[in-house]
Amino acid sequence: MLRLICSRLPQKLNHRPSKTSHANFFSTSYLKSFSGLPNSKDPQSLTVSFLQDSCGFSLESAISYSKKLNIENLNNPNSALDLLRNHGLTHISNLIRIRPLLLSADLDNTLMPNIKVFESLGFSGSSLAKMLSKYPAVLERDAYTTVEFFRAHGFSDKQITTLTMKLPSLYMYNADKIFKPKLEFFKSLGLSDLEIAEILSAAPSVLETSLEKQIIPCVQELRRILGTDENVLNVIKAYCPVIRANVGHMLQPNIATLLSHGVPQSLVLKLFLNRPSSLLICGNRFSEIASEVMKLGFDPNCLNFVDAIMSMSQNSKTLWEQKVEAFRSFGLSDDQICSAFKRGPLCMTASMKKIKKMMGFFVNKLKMNPSMISKNPNLVRLSLEKRIIPRCSVLQLLMLKGLIKEDTSIVYTLQMSEKKFMEKFVSKYQNEVPDVVKANQGTIEFQGLPIASMET
Repeated sequence: MLRLICSRLPQKLNHRPSKTSHANFFSTSYLKSFSGLPNSKDPQSLTVSFLQDSCGFSLESAISYSKKLNIENLNNPNSALDLLRNHGLTHISNLIRIRPLLLSADLDNTLMPNIKVFESLGFSGSSLAKMLSKYPAVLERDAYTTVEFFRAHGFSDKQITTLTMKLPSLYMYNADKIFKPKLEFFKSLGLSDLEIAEILSAAPSVLETSLEKQIIPCVQELRRILGTDENVLNVIKAYCPVIRANVGHMLQPNIATLLSHGVPQSLVLKLFLNRPSSLLICGNRFSEIASEVMKLGFDPNCLNFVDAIMSMSQNSKTLWEQKVEAFRSFGLSDDQICSAFKRGPLCMTASMKKIKKMMGFFVNKLKMNPSMISKNPNLVRLSLEKRIIPRCSVLQLLMLKGLIKEDTSIVYTLQMSEKKFMEKFVSKYQNEVPDVVKANQGTIEFQGLPIASMET
């Protein structure tokens, strides 16, 4: 049951250019080992000179970064630069700018072992540089221990790689102290190790969220609103970031808004279970969406009302208008677009890229009348490569062989279940036309279909 509550530095060497191209600051070709410096007994002078001559920084920047770094001899920083460069890293100066202390890190016990750990996860060259650019300080931590922690708790190397790329700052924490209690809490809710790994690799920021101040109170509030632990788990599985939301502040007012419009509690629950993020948006914006859906004539007692809320909540006003304009560009009128949304609200959840790609294929390749999309809007949600083109290729082959009529409805065929399509068009003809199997696998080029099949 759903329960709700409505300048002291000397000028440098004459042979060094007085100005350095800004582009060189971020190029490994500019980085060089440095040995001869004036006043080498002065640590600050040595540090500033090294940052200028080996990393390409301006005098002003070098002075600023030297406040975080103290170079007493050149062996370690030169070796650090060589190590980073030899492992295919680019924009090394950018890493030093963010984390100057990398130049003084222990090569044998810290930098090298950590780079090897990240390389074991598939990071190298550009991908390693991309990850480190977010948080270069991870090279100074114990990456091996963190990786082994996640492996021991059921995370695959692929999931750990995903965690690392999304949130490299995770390596800055004591995993046993910070992460383990959270994993144990999720397990106490009834989630398996596999489910926890899947959820957290999709939303790693949850691992940085306070267990006592946020996660536990949020779960308690969800339990009170949703009524059962099963519903709480379903919501967490569907949208783990809900754990980081202010549920009481955002969720309850939005639920009250839906109820005030006459939406049954069962549909409210269905919306939250299927698309929790739809109910976790600003209350004012949510009220606007609910009112707009009502104005469009959606019945609050029908699933389409919930789908319309879900669809509109995923789009900002600007993005919504861009999608409408995309449909207009392929010949649909405003009335047809409105009709399409009312027939299949989820058509507006497709990305701009997909809308343009799908409409381009339907209108330009299939010569389909745009009105057909208005009447069958969910066509834009199908996979072009995995479903539409293979099925069109099957129909093309069978029509050429005279085995099916040229007026066979393409729209009806595209929306068939996989089982029914296989029975009616593939299994039925595969002995007579073996290539029909290849066509369904997408290995036969699609040329086009008769106009007649586009009209029904």
